[in-house]
Formats: sequence, C-alpha cells, structure tokens
Amino acid sequence: MTSVQQEADKVTVSLHGEVDVLNVDQVRSALVTALDHKPRTIVVDLCALTFIDSTGLGAIVFGFQRCRDAGITFRLSSPTRGVRQILVLSGLLEVVELTEDPGDRPL
Repeated sequence: MTSVQQEADKVTVSLHGEVDVLNVDQVRSALVTALDHKPRTIVVDLCALTFIDSTGLGAIVFGFQRCRDAGITFRLSSPTRGVRQILVLSGLLEVVELTEDPGDRPL
C-alpha cells in the first residue's frame, strides 16, 4: 500500500507492508503522482515497510532517476532494520540520500 502527501514544496510517498512484484505498480504510480506535483523534494518514507524485493528497489531507482532528471531532490527516510539491510546490500544507499525522519536533512 502507498500514500502520497504534499506539504508546501515537498511530497512524501509512504510505503506500507511489503513491496514486491505483486504491487510494485502502485509504487511507480505513487512516484509519478509525486513527480506531477513538481515539488523541490520527494521523500519516500519507509518506516512502515516490512519488506522490499528487487522489483521494489527498481521502482525506487525509477523514482530517483526521474527526480534527478527533473532537478528534484530525492530521499529515502526511516527504513526499518530489515529494509535498511536490503538497501545497504543493494548498494542503493551509495547513490540515494537517507534521512531518519521525512522532515530531516540527509544523514
């Protein structure tokens, strides 16, 4: 499940439960909706995400690349321990900024 919330020049995309091949299209759709708002920053809140597979990681890369191309800051926020481990192992955190709170600056 995903939700999109806009506050001023920031859009937060919150991911809940599991992101895998069965629901990854919802994540891509939420990221496109966030991009359509043309914010300065998009934050993907991972605090309620329990699992993400390679298709979910691909959706995050998709969002990151689209933001980079549009000049929009893209950050991940508050991953759970298991999700953080997947992000580290994938190498994604080497290119995408991470914060501990959707409103915080990068770590």
